[in-house]
Amino acid sequence: MTAPTDHQTANARTLISIDAMGGDLGPAAVVAGCLKSARANPDISFVLHGPEAELHALVNKHADLKERTTIRNATGVVTMEDKPSQVVRSGKDTSMWSAIEAVRSGEASVAVSCGNTGALMALSMIRLRKLPGVNRPAIAVLYPSSNASGFNVMLDVGADIRADADDLLRFALMGMSYARNGLDLKCPRVGLLNVGTEEHKGRSELKEAYDLIRDHQSDAAYEFVGFVEGGDISGNMADVIVTDGFTGNVAIKTGEGTASLIGQRLREAFKYSPLSRLSSLLAYTSLMRLQKKIDPRRVNGGVFLGLNGTVVKSHGSADATGISAAIKLAAQLSENGFNDKLAARVAASLPTEETTTE
Repeated sequence: MTAPTDHQTANARTLISIDAMGGDLGPAAVVAGCLKSARANPDISFVLHGPEAELHALVNKHADLKERTTIRNATGVVTMEDKPSQVVRSGKDTSMWSAIEAVRSGEASVAVSCGNTGALMALSMIRLRKLPGVNRPAIAVLYPSSNASGFNVMLDVGADIRADADDLLRFALMGMSYARNGLDLKCPRVGLLNVGTEEHKGRSELKEAYDLIRDHQSDAAYEFVGFVEGGDISGNMADVIVTDGFTGNVAIKTGEGTASLIGQRLREAFKYSPLSRLSSLLAYTSLMRLQKKIDPRRVNGGVFLGLNGTVVKSHGSADATGISAAIKLAAQLSENGFNDKLAARVAASLPTEETTTE
């Protein structure tokens, strides 16, 4: 993903706008994540939004980060308890608002925040607006899977708990575009999450969405594999898993909890006896490889799809490793011109009244 973008600094770096105050671990973790990303990728730079004095003190400790970072003073902080409507009405002084505004103005190519998901989506919709042809934006994540790419695209995972058949079709188109440009899949396989694979199962909107997604596959160049079940989310039946935000959010958090439990139980098992501790030493390399594959921090970052601008939502509890992963994803999407490609795909597959009269 190395194609140039229209939003770059004078020295050809991709400029990323970051809400420094939204995470559970505070701005120190965000700055540490930026530092980790800066050392791994010389082609990115940052605009950090938050209290100026506090951020300067953190950034100035690292010369290699300081020269790539602009700090934008924003004294307000959106907390996890704040209601989205409240933030939209009175959040202009917050770091989250400021981070989104940098994308809206064209200064930065993408925004990253660990903050309140509802507030971030509400602000993103108000300030960036939805793409033509999109009724509801969606949050898409890369879910570890047994596919050759190592991941499946899953959406929606929490932008909106509701989704009718028409929304699910648009999710399929946006998810397909993400898989094509993010995972380099020429003809992604799309599955619709349901309680069974039989066509007669599920709610009425799922049955209607089945027909819509199936009928668009030849025009949009994807393969519809039909209904898939929960066990297929991490399997190889599909590359894109389409569902509503309520079901998707429960699914990914269940998966993260399961991965955490497996790690905990493995540690307990290898501490059980002297022999098991010896076994853990012998298996150390394989265990580290497994830990890396199931570590949710390394695939941290949900992408808001369907907006006039790219926003990446990091976990609120993300540490430096998780924040660095979200920044890496943001940079890749920006460098690939992903949002323009997504907009073109939606417009081509579902022409709006404006495009049909031209």
